[in-house]
Amino acid sequence: MHPSTREIRLAEALVESADTLTDGFEAGPYLSGVADHCVRLLPAQAAGFMLIDGDRTVALAASSAQQAVARDLLEAQRGGGPCLESYGSGRPVPPVSIRAARAAARWPEFTERAMVHDIVATYAVPLLRQRQPLGALNVFVRALPDGATLRLAQLIADCAALGLRNHTAYVQCRTLAGQLQQALSSRVRIEQAKGMLAERWNTAADHAFVALRQHARRRRVPLEQVAGEVLDRVADDAELRREAERARGEGPE
Repeated sequence: MHPSTREIRLAEALVESADTLTDGFEAGPYLSGVADHCVRLLPAQAAGFMLIDGDRTVALAASSAQQAVARDLLEAQRGGGPCLESYGSGRPVPPVSIRAARAAARWPEFTERAMVHDIVATYAVPLLRQRQPLGALNVFVRALPDGATLRLAQLIADCAALGLRNHTAYVQCRTLAGQLQQALSSRVRIEQAKGMLAERWNTAADHAFVALRQHARRRRVPLEQVAGEVLDRVADDAELRREAERARGEGPE
């Protein structure tokens, strides 16, 4: 069985949604790209994502297809709309006629703008990360879609949420790895400086370390900085020797 064009496009969308483990990742362009896939796959006039943190909208991302329309309709939801409703409930907002919603006084500002843009119907699905809502995907269409289309929209939103979650985990891992590498490098430099002073002064390594530490404390600078000065041979050797003598006289702390 040969895959259809739509199936190929869906596969491409899912692969692209997973490609977030990069240093140059930005949520806005990423979600705009996913919205573009929504327009082609669902199909739709326009689509967009709203990222929400508590009661505050933190980002909007619109499809390149009718981008101005999509952004305008997302911005019109400050007082209520499909995105906020889906985000608040954590469930999809099924396809609804704009005329019917307007007649029922549902989302007044949003429906008024939607009619100006000749939007016939809309629906939204939540953007969930570990069951916690991050925002919603809003789709704007020319006719009421079937239930399968709503399920496909939720699948795309789930993949986008997974991509965002994976990037967050990636950043956390990179940050932790950097911190561990920095700590290891710092420890190596301190050990090298301690050994250099112990050999130079013919003293115990523990006394040399106390000298480094006390010198750092008196100057109120990081221990690694003093170790670097010792390795670069720019440290105040006389002051360090005095610290070593104090350490020798006082014994181990």
